[in-house]
Amino acid sequence: MHRFALVAKQTAASLGCSGPGVCRGGRRDMALRCAASLPAGPRPPCPRLPRPAREGTVRWSSAAKASAVKINEKASREKILTLESMNPQVKAVEYAVRGPIVLKAGEIEKELRKGIKKPFTEVIKANIGDAHAMGQRPITFLRQVVALCTYPNLLDSPSFPEDAKKRARRILQGCGGNSLGSYSASQGINCIREDVASYIERRDGGVPADPDNIYLTTGASDGIATILKILVSGGGKSRTGVMIPIPQYPLYSAAISELDAIQVNYYLDEENCWALDVNELRRSLNEAKAYCNPKVLCIINPGNPTGQVQNRKCIEDVIHFAWEEKLFLLADEVYQDNVYSEGCQFHSFKKILYEMGPEYYNNVELASFHSTSKGYMGECGYRGGYMEVINLHPEIKGQLVKLLSVRLCPPVSGQAAMDIVVNPPIPGEESYSQFIKEKESVLNNLAKKAKLTEDMFNKVPGIHCNPLQGAMYAFPRIFIPSKAIEEAKAHKMAPDMFYCMKLLEETGICVVPGSGFGQREGSYHFRMTILPPVEKLKILLEKVKDFHIKFLENYA
Repeated sequence: MHRFALVAKQTAASLGCSGPGVCRGGRRDMALRCAASLPAGPRPPCPRLPRPAREGTVRWSSAAKASAVKINEKASREKILTLESMNPQVKAVEYAVRGPIVLKAGEIEKELRKGIKKPFTEVIKANIGDAHAMGQRPITFLRQVVALCTYPNLLDSPSFPEDAKKRARRILQGCGGNSLGSYSASQGINCIREDVASYIERRDGGVPADPDNIYLTTGASDGIATILKILVSGGGKSRTGVMIPIPQYPLYSAAISELDAIQVNYYLDEENCWALDVNELRRSLNEAKAYCNPKVLCIINPGNPTGQVQNRKCIEDVIHFAWEEKLFLLADEVYQDNVYSEGCQFHSFKKILYEMGPEYYNNVELASFHSTSKGYMGECGYRGGYMEVINLHPEIKGQLVKLLSVRLCPPVSGQAAMDIVVNPPIPGEESYSQFIKEKESVLNNLAKKAKLTEDMFNKVPGIHCNPLQGAMYAFPRIFIPSKAIEEAKAHKMAPDMFYCMKLLEETGICVVPGSGFGQREGSYHFRMTILPPVEKLKILLEKVKDFHIKFLENYA
């Protein structure tokens, strides 16, 4: 037997095999058969086969190739996932802020990089409120604390202030393994939720806030989508209706479409600086009752894209309306630090609700939202945020935590960033003076740019812009001649989409058409951020002015 194995091994080697079990194309079997058939005594050589082609290559005749193509054609089949078979609710989702205009802007940027000549040298993306992308400097203290949390070895560095180290240590103690890289509880790190509750109490003049009602989120958008998801139910005329302002931030219409809920529009009063009128709420609600079950009322304050700041009386009227009609209130308050106009002040819905007395405060269900992305911070990429939800049914609270646990937890670095927003340096601490200087610089600049934008737009024939009381956008109304409207129809575009596309192609300025936010029939707008540096903003506004005048002349 030993002799047979030796012969087989030698035979295999003669056939081009490198060792047992590694012959190619059946050569090992042939070696064994050849060795077994040999008589005792001197061995004639077994027949040598041609060397195989390199491993991984096959030599095909032209006939074999043709046959393989036919087999592949027969084997191919339709894709499982197509536009016809995909989830229709996802297909219905639209998000204008990153829609066709922005895709076209990306194409133009690629062309500019290739050296293709345009009547401009850069694309100015004024379509989205991304502060740091527009050149805003980060708040030093916030970045210091997040850096310390990310790389704790820096806690020994004398380059970092003690108040930043103190906050970083507290956050890390709340993390599993003292590491920002660990999962947190689904509701968020406990000490950060405590800091959020303390912030709300300070902001609202002592109105109590319970950390157990705080949920840290992946930006405010995640919280809004989560609450809507748990609110939507029913079918047919009992399907949940969600009341949203028009113009609105497209997150709301997108989430409603995805959930197959019913969008119920109420219109803001453009002639009265985009004010919210309770009579309009009542009209909208009563009409909606004929085809759905309206049970959610969304408020954006300060407004996006409209920039209005609601006064106390308006908020009281809205709360009374929600209490009377048994509506769940959603208060999107991410721009609460962005208030510019004299005489305007941010009032939280939570504070006003409390001050209206126990009949309201103990009964109206309210979810309010905040974020690291806006305000003076502009930390969009960290995706930090929170929501406070009050008067939630105890059993629903358990369901909400269950739903949040499916996504495990919000980004822990974003939670740390949110903590610095709600727990900034205080007077007497080492970093306080620099922090206040940076914060006020950002907000004063935004106020200056808000006024500049309003004034310059209102000097252009055919453009009217309401005062930018807050937030970080202008939403001017534009006159579009009938000739341009007809050409837009020929291109199967909304008139303001046609206008914005022309603006992009001729000036490199990317703004979002008002039709992506909703507007009254026959009116046209666009949304533009005021975030670019002042000098670039002036250039942008001059370009828009020149374009608009030329546009009116061309389509007169």
